Amino acid sequence: MTAGAILALLVLSAFFSGSETALTASSRGKLRAQADRGSRGAAKALSLTEDSEKLIGALLLGNNVANILSASLATALMTQFFGQNGVAVATLVMTALVLIFAEVLPKTYAITNAELAATRVAGPISLLIPIFAPLVQLIRTLVRGILYLFGVRTDPETKILALREEIAGTIALGHSEGAVEKEDRDRLLGALDLHDRTVEEIMRHRREVEMIDAEKAPGDILSQVLASPHTRLPVYRGDDENILGVVHAKDLLREVDKLLRSGSGRIAKLTDLDILKVAMKPYFVPETTPLDEQMRQFLKRRTHFALVVDEYGALRGLITLEDILEEIVGEIRDEFDTVEKDEVLARAENGDYIVDGAMTIRDLNRITDWGLPDDEANTVAGLVIHEAQTIPNEGQAFSFHGFRFEVKTRKENRITLLKIHPL
Repeated sequence: MTAGAILALLVLSAFFSGSETALTASSRGKLRAQADRGSRGAAKALSLTEDSEKLIGALLLGNNVANILSASLATALMTQFFGQNGVAVATLVMTALVLIFAEVLPKTYAITNAELAATRVAGPISLLIPIFAPLVQLIRTLVRGILYLFGVRTDPETKILALREEIAGTIALGHSEGAVEKEDRDRLLGALDLHDRTVEEIMRHRREVEMIDAEKAPGDILSQVLASPHTRLPVYRGDDENILGVVHAKDLLREVDKLLRSGSGRIAKLTDLDILKVAMKPYFVPETTPLDEQMRQFLKRRTHFALVVDEYGALRGLITLEDILEEIVGEIRDEFDTVEKDEVLARAENGDYIVDGAMTIRDLNRITDWGLPDDEANTVAGLVIHEAQTIPNEGQAFSFHGFRFEVKTRKENRITLLKIHPL
């Protein structure tokens, strides 16, 4: 009778041990996919893992009760046969039995078949948790109180916040093990990073923005628009801070066609062209807007173009939907793009890299698989200036973050070309 009770308790201990491993080691993503396909066990397993503290508390309580009770019964049984030596015999026998059959064996199976095991044990565990709930809640309160005394604060949102890091880590690990291609890794991590990056980091700087002066002659404006590689151009009057609108090349050409047709094809009719008549209302966004939010706004407003301003309302630059998409899929080039890849990054014969100073650190890291920090600067030139704490002259070189940076060319206060050598 006693031996049967010990055997039953060992089976119960194995069940609790295997359930703990299965429910904690199973992938919530895979369980969600199974639940969406109609698996009730997967749905229950997902529900159980929502409150991991409550789940683990109940499983550990059941496991420890089964182990302690079985050890007590084994000690009593062995004492009857071996007297005082029965304690030592019971300890040796139960240690072996618990270790092999109640811990290692069920946990090994649960790790090997985590999702399958989780769906199978979810039903019985969901029935046991309410029974253990009062005692588990008491233990939880006691544990949190002890942790509080040592300055440890438990945050139920930590798991949710860590999910993004877990996904990113899994993708990076998959790439390092050869399961995920570099291009796929870059796209997936680029999409995840949109939440943590702002418009300021990828915008086209004001210095590089091409604008139209509304006071120019209509013919000159038309020539500028046709010669520009861009389809949308901001329009200003007097001061380039005074943005009055944004003109689209198609809208301008429609207006020109309308004027020419109404004027029987006479070019002189172009003098009636009013650029502000065809310009769209400018759309301004703060430079601190997260990229994922800005992409949602672009899609919601059905526009691809926004002017970026700082906290004082001063123009900082512009951003387009294409700029955001390029952070996910990489550089998007068409027949009108004038800057080729080898103009911003080239490889010298000795292995050095010739890099355009305006190239973003993120793009450089993506192409070369380096890990240069982009917390304090967005561009490679900005990183050098930040680390040097000055604007270097041509020929000056600095070593930091495992690389040697040499300033090749400088125009005014801008570093335009750098030579980078990995140390």
